[in-house]
Amino acid sequence: MDLNYIRRLAKIFDDSKATQMVIEEEGLKIKFSKAPENLNQYTETSQIYNQNIPVHRPVASHTEVISNAAAVKTEALDTLSTENNFIEQSQENIHIIYSPIVGTFYRSPTPEDPPFVEVGSHVVKGQTLCIIEAMKLMNDIESDVNGTITKILCQNSSPVEFNQPLFQIKPD
Repeated sequence: MDLNYIRRLAKIFDDSKATQMVIEEEGLKIKFSKAPENLNQYTETSQIYNQNIPVHRPVASHTEVISNAAAVKTEALDTLSTENNFIEQSQENIHIIYSPIVGTFYRSPTPEDPPFVEVGSHVVKGQTLCIIEAMKLMNDIESDVNGTITKILCQNSSPVEFNQPLFQIKPD
């Protein structure tokens, strides 16, 4: 087999819809293969999403990126801490139940069941207040005080973050 013959075979294979071709001649075996056409469509689409998106402000150095990330993180933590302080300081003698994990907040064990607690419900220490689903595991969130629910701070089936306030309880 000469090189021109192999090139012509490669061109014919490339123009065809075949995904694999094997040629055996004079003790020489040549195998051509390519991904199916529909797989190439996904690859092209993913390349579109993987393109860099221009940023409005050019980044001057790696150090600047790190300091900006730290500033953004600090600002976000300050905002969260301010929100938490506002909730705590808005009413005296209020106990806050925080999310111990990141997940999805559910007020009842199943969609058909009534919520574990409502505003005005009296709760005792150890009573389940809600469920937070994290990685397909259901985690009961229990009250750590006796008291009355004064506010529910999350919507049913909404995502919650670590240390996000869930309930306000007025202790007995």
